[in-house]
Amino acid sequence: MFTTLAAFQAAWAHESTSTQALLDTLTDASLHQPVYPGGRTLGRLAWHIAQTIPEMMGKAGLQLTGPGEHEPVPTSAAAIADGYRRASASLVEQLPKQWTDAALAERTEMYGDMWEKGTTLSILIRHEAHHRGQMTVLMRQAGLKVSGVYGPSKEEWGAFGAPAPE
Repeated sequence: MFTTLAAFQAAWAHESTSTQALLDTLTDASLHQPVYPGGRTLGRLAWHIAQTIPEMMGKAGLQLTGPGEHEPVPTSAAAIADGYRRASASLVEQLPKQWTDAALAERTEMYGDMWEKGTTLSILIRHEAHHRGQMTVLMRQAGLKVSGVYGPSKEEWGAFGAPAPE
């Protein structure tokens, strides 16, 4: 749980940059890569990440701009990346305008439970990391290079002058 806005903003800077890098790598063709036949696609997962920022934070009382919860998945990878970019920027801009450090201890109804707002911010990051992991597998299946998130990806090891771990 976050107890200060500054702590969240520092964590979000890394997380959102990592997510944006993956989204900026997507191609229109890759959006159709399914988890399994008839399952979610890479495009659907990517759009879900973008939509969740204003949806989840809205439920907690933070009003943001960005993709609506029920907007259909765009057919353009650039539109998905831009939707995420707008939602993330709105979060960074609006959080200190609408909430204080003290507000992070306030409890709000979230998905049938009561969460502290600081917990909601933490869950937002974990939710994004969870789906980002799913995306990286689908991106590899779609033939895309994956950027590192918490360390170098296989393709990035060469930039460090080292072979990728087996």
